Amino acid sequence: MSVVAQIKQVTAKAITALYAIEIEDAAILVNATKPEFEGDYTVVLFAFVKQLKKSPDALGQELGDYLVANNPTLFTAYNVIKGFLNLSIANSYWLNFTNTNFNNQHFGKAAPNGKRVMVEYSSPNTNKPLHLGHLRNNFLGWSIAEILKANGYNIVKTCIVNDRGIHICKSMIAWQLFANAATPESTGKKGDHFVGDYYVKFNDAYKAEIEALVATGITKNQAEKDAPIMKAAQQMLIDWEAGKPEVLDLWQKMNTWVYKGFNTTYKTIGSDFDKTYYESNTYLLGKDLVEKGLEKQVFFQKEDSSVWIDLTADGLDEKIVRRKDGTSVYITQDIGLAEQKQKEFNANQSIYVVGDEQNYHFKVLKLICQKLGLPSADGIFHLSYGMVELPTGKMKSREGTVVDADDLVAEMISVSKETTLKKLEEVGKLKDFKADELEQLYKTIGLGGLKFFLLRVDPKKKMIFNPEESIDVHGFTGPFIQYTHARIKSILRKMASTVDGQQLTVYGSNLLPLEKSLAISLELFPTVIGEAAAEHDPSKVAIYIFNVAKTFNSFYTEHSIANAESEEKQLLRLQLSQLTAQVLKTGMQLLGIGVPERM
Repeated sequence: MSVVAQIKQVTAKAITALYAIEIEDAAILVNATKPEFEGDYTVVLFAFVKQLKKSPDALGQELGDYLVANNPTLFTAYNVIKGFLNLSIANSYWLNFTNTNFNNQHFGKAAPNGKRVMVEYSSPNTNKPLHLGHLRNNFLGWSIAEILKANGYNIVKTCIVNDRGIHICKSMIAWQLFANAATPESTGKKGDHFVGDYYVKFNDAYKAEIEALVATGITKNQAEKDAPIMKAAQQMLIDWEAGKPEVLDLWQKMNTWVYKGFNTTYKTIGSDFDKTYYESNTYLLGKDLVEKGLEKQVFFQKEDSSVWIDLTADGLDEKIVRRKDGTSVYITQDIGLAEQKQKEFNANQSIYVVGDEQNYHFKVLKLICQKLGLPSADGIFHLSYGMVELPTGKMKSREGTVVDADDLVAEMISVSKETTLKKLEEVGKLKDFKADELEQLYKTIGLGGLKFFLLRVDPKKKMIFNPEESIDVHGFTGPFIQYTHARIKSILRKMASTVDGQQLTVYGSNLLPLEKSLAISLELFPTVIGEAAAEHDPSKVAIYIFNVAKTFNSFYTEHSIANAESEEKQLLRLQLSQLTAQVLKTGMQLLGIGVPERM
């Protein structure tokens, strides 16, 4: 149990003992004491003043006296400042915490809770390669899955691939028109990039045809409809849905090229899935649920035979769930897939990692599923996130101005190589690494910089990605944390004979301020992981481990380990160092980032 949880518990018991009133632990608000006041943690008293009919100062004095007298191993002193009870935690608590956990490789992680959560992320289209926006999506989805797993949940990671529709047909038509039977193999190009090029070629040709038609005197709107290449793509979609063999064969061939490319990217960035769904297999789902919804009067039918749901009472509007020709819309497919996924995995929660432009869609999806009485409904959660932009502005797929994920990852590794080589040469350590070790180090640092930069921001916020800033070893970056971890591991290697395999006892030590600050920050780790899971926000972990790394560097700058004042102090500082390294490693793993043993 964390110190904050203990403070809440003993404070609730103290209120019951002193005033004969039952208070839930959760009702006690505890914060870190502000730097300008003496103490470690502060109990906020205002919520109880009226109920207990006590002035804030009187309540603080009575509670403080009781807590210190009855919990001598936890508290050593208190003070009351304007309704805030500031408590000083006993050194023995921090020493015991450090001694108990410094060798615990599972520190921070919770026991299994028996609950299952499904996390769906990535959701690519098979007409183009993954891009920068997909990277934020993948990193968010993968990280929140790992954070939930660390909180004891059984995790199922899924992906839905958008492998059908007019956008796919555009790439197919362009390949037929312009490729001259070229393939990824014959051109030496990665499959998803190869197909994506034809999506751009389609739009270039489409624009040219529109301009030519407008030049004949027709309106732009009519030209967009009459352009031969668009009509050909629309006919191809009709032929696909009719099951025309030659269309299905081309569709299968081009998608296979794309999947091979996707898998290479996923492997490089460390993204994986337990189950992949394909829209070509799911787009007919939900039709039976429309009929059930009509029977239950959840849906209603208009005169043209289209089927709708009226959500105006819920603050939304009317939403179509089946067209007049009997075909489904996206929301219908998603309802059907939600039901299918629930039958397969029986998850307590289903998290959809999708950009904030789909906020309305997921409000509607959850409402409809709830009104239909689907068992999966209450567990639907949209992890909405903001778009990623570059310093140069927004990206556009059809114009070919998107930053491909592969290109960006390669650039990050290249920048990492340049900066790492320079640093190793400066400190004379380049000769200590074999060639393959160096290549792995460049990749670990480059990907670490990229992932950390995209995850350090609250998912709900839009962000601008700056490659140069993300790799700065002195900034709010992944490489800064990686460097701190490597630095600690170097210290521990040099002092291995002192710390290895020992269950050290340091209870007699007095903690200096920076030793105590480091212990306090490390003790928060399980709480931070819990908050990140509850709020579906990996940035909480990123910010936390960055601050731990900063605190350690301040501690190590101030206090020598090898030349500590006493053996007892040396052992304490080694314990703190070892626990810090473990927290940084685990925290970075939750973000999908590796930490080098040396750099």
